[in-house]
Amino acid sequence: VFDELMRELKRLERGQRIPVTVACDDEGYLDRKCPSTECQFHFKVHNDDWRDKVPDDKAFCPFCGHAEGSGEWCTPEQAEHLRKQALAHLDRRIGVAMKRDADNWNRRQPRNSFISMTMSVNSRPQLISLPPAAADPMRLKITCPACACRYAVIGAAFFCPACGHNAADLMFSQTVSGIRNVLDALSNVRDAISDRDTADTTVRHIIENGLQNAVTAFQRYAEALYSRFPSQPAPRRNAFQNLKEGSDLWNGATGRPYSAYLSNTEQAAIGRYFQQRHLLAHRQGLVDDDYVARTGDNTYRPGQRLVVREAAVRECLGILEKLTAAMSADSKSPQCF
Repeated sequence: VFDELMRELKRLERGQRIPVTVACDDEGYLDRKCPSTECQFHFKVHNDDWRDKVPDDKAFCPFCGHAEGSGEWCTPEQAEHLRKQALAHLDRRIGVAMKRDADNWNRRQPRNSFISMTMSVNSRPQLISLPPAAADPMRLKITCPACACRYAVIGAAFFCPACGHNAADLMFSQTVSGIRNVLDALSNVRDAISDRDTADTTVRHIIENGLQNAVTAFQRYAEALYSRFPSQPAPRRNAFQNLKEGSDLWNGATGRPYSAYLSNTEQAAIGRYFQQRHLLAHRQGLVDDDYVARTGDNTYRPGQRLVVREAAVRECLGILEKLTAAMSADSKSPQCF
């Protein structure tokens, strides 16, 4: 009775290619999400470049540099959309096969018989699964200087999604611009969220992320500048997240520690911000004895939670720009080699 259905199921077992479209935003950018469980960074890539420039076997996360096949970067909303589209396709194929079986059965039934049987298949209206709504356009648009791939992020980016290229100086300056753009939009964020507590929490997370991204941007840029001195010992992983260790490495390469570039006030401030980043990253922002001892910040007692202000992030960015500009100049200076 179900010959057509069985044949269709066997065809489906061999695998099917189901064409599914995912929506882009109004500027043609496609939402992507890093598949690394430790990162989960959201970003966008221009749809044309994702199709034409990103290799099938490897795409890169702009934030952490994680590499994965191009089919692994869907957002949860896109994955659910794809699932629904696939189920709708299978439902349609199976429904058509069952209708053919029913038609064949009905044609074989004798006419004018005392007992007759007919079979029918009731098809529900096909559910049209709409593509997930594209998020608002990302604020920082970047074009890779190596392969011209266009991508967009909020806050921080260090690697091209298509080729993995890291133009350290460009990435640092654009990341700093991106952090400032996000800070500039905090009032819009508050206005867009009706619940006051939710708005306050969201703004707090944005400011704290800005501080963490600022330190990470400096770390990546400092690593790139230090690599210009191949005769120097290789730094340990994340060495430039530690101001003293990074300064000692830089002093060994150039003869100039960070104190050669910053005033005492600036050194104290940047030391405090680096320690705050450490607390946010490793202690959920809770102050400990080490923080108070290393920074001399007596406005907190151990056990309290940090309160990071927008002005502090902006000050941190300004100091890091001054420091990296001087480091960049010295890394090109002949007397430093």
